[in-house]
Amino acid sequence: MDYFMVVISVLATLILPTSWGSQLPNFILLFADDLGFGDLGSYGHPSSETPNLDKLAAEGLRFTDFYSTSPVCSPSRAALLTGRYQTRSGVYPGVFYPGSRGGLPLNETTIAEVLKPLGYATAMVGKWHLGVGKDRMYLPTRQGFDHYLGVPYSHDQGPCHNLTCFPPNIKCFGYCDVGVVTVPLMANETIKQQPVSFPDLEEKYRDFATQFISSSARRTQPFFLYYPSHYAGLGAVGRSLRGPFGDALMEFDSTVGALIQALQDSGVHNNTFIFFTADNGPELMRRARGGNSGLLKCGKGTTYDGGMREPTIAYWPGRIRPGVTHELSSTLDVLPTIAAMAGATLPRVPLDGVDMRDILFSHGPSKRKAIFYYPTDPSEKYGLFAVRVGKYKAHYYTRGAAHSDTTPDQDCHMISFLKAHDPPLLFDLEADPAENYNLATPDHPEYRPVLELIEAQKVQFERGMVFGQSQVAKGSDPTLQPCCNPDCTPKPTCCTCS
Repeated sequence: MDYFMVVISVLATLILPTSWGSQLPNFILLFADDLGFGDLGSYGHPSSETPNLDKLAAEGLRFTDFYSTSPVCSPSRAALLTGRYQTRSGVYPGVFYPGSRGGLPLNETTIAEVLKPLGYATAMVGKWHLGVGKDRMYLPTRQGFDHYLGVPYSHDQGPCHNLTCFPPNIKCFGYCDVGVVTVPLMANETIKQQPVSFPDLEEKYRDFATQFISSSARRTQPFFLYYPSHYAGLGAVGRSLRGPFGDALMEFDSTVGALIQALQDSGVHNNTFIFFTADNGPELMRRARGGNSGLLKCGKGTTYDGGMREPTIAYWPGRIRPGVTHELSSTLDVLPTIAAMAGATLPRVPLDGVDMRDILFSHGPSKRKAIFYYPTDPSEKYGLFAVRVGKYKAHYYTRGAAHSDTTPDQDCHMISFLKAHDPPLLFDLEADPAENYNLATPDHPEYRPVLELIEAQKVQFERGMVFGQSQVAKGSDPTLQPCCNPDCTPKPTCCTCS
């Protein structure tokens, strides 16, 4: 009898959960910034020290074929939070700036807004990059989040030549914007520090996040924590073999450990789903101070796989069995999956994401049939740059990017201008993840049916895509730049506070 009870108990953990009894699950969504497919120890980097993320990968489900929707920040973040391509919401071309008039439209529904009607506490800590706007109208507090601590856009979207980006005193590397305000740290809708002290940032984020977990658990209130990280902090300086980037990654990894400890201390560890992925590939122009795309071609800014294929981990002790999945998945799939786990109502708009529970809880097949690759500046004129169906990827257009300069591969560079391919380039990403060997040649007529299948998926998808009004194209207004002393002069230099 005991044997059959054990069998029944095991089978119960494999059945796809649609509800969790009277206790709603908690959700933690970790979203790394400019992280490459080869950056984590669990994804093969020989000198990255990411023991906590590696433990999640070993005890959870590790994805090998998971994609963001864009090779740059703002659009990929919009797609993650809404389950809709950035072309629908209008978060294109490129990214938002300090004085941008536009932002993630308020009629878009975020994961936080999906969960709020069920009584969830919601918080965001980290990099927002979906607009500030007039009267702070686009900040997270207007998009379903009860609490927010973070930076409203990228660390380099302000004068940084004399700022310390990495502890103890390493200056920011690469190019930064000039003629705008220094980057602020915001709490809800108030500027707490300008310019933000990057070396102290990770500690502030860690304290905020762990306190949010603890306080929610004390109230027995289900919670959703969205943590788009920055990689900066004093705790790991000089401890990594990778230098400043490795130190910062190691520090963020220690925060992941702190979050797990907070869950355990609060007694909610076994009722919390943790999902980790990244917004886009590594910024290779920062050389060794940036990330690494491993075997994949190019990085940030490009529609090669190095720009959009991300290390991804799903973890839920007792619910998700350890393993590896090669199924196609996307950041678009996070919203419908979380909604299904919580029993929440989906937004009544066209969604591009699919429910991943088959993959997560039974290591089954994906409902996703294809991955569609948009460039940083999508347009109806050019449409999709690439499409992946199964293991095959077809490039209709290719182009390099400044973000991926400095690598030996000339295809990655900014001077590799737009090229149309007819027939499209075709790669087998299982045999050739680096996209080196084009199969669509006269020597390989056997691949014509593959190209026809991909073309059919492309045509069907583009037929149903309706481009929303571009929010980025609304332009910028210097008076909208966040300033802790809004009446001071001369701007932007007077916008400082500690």
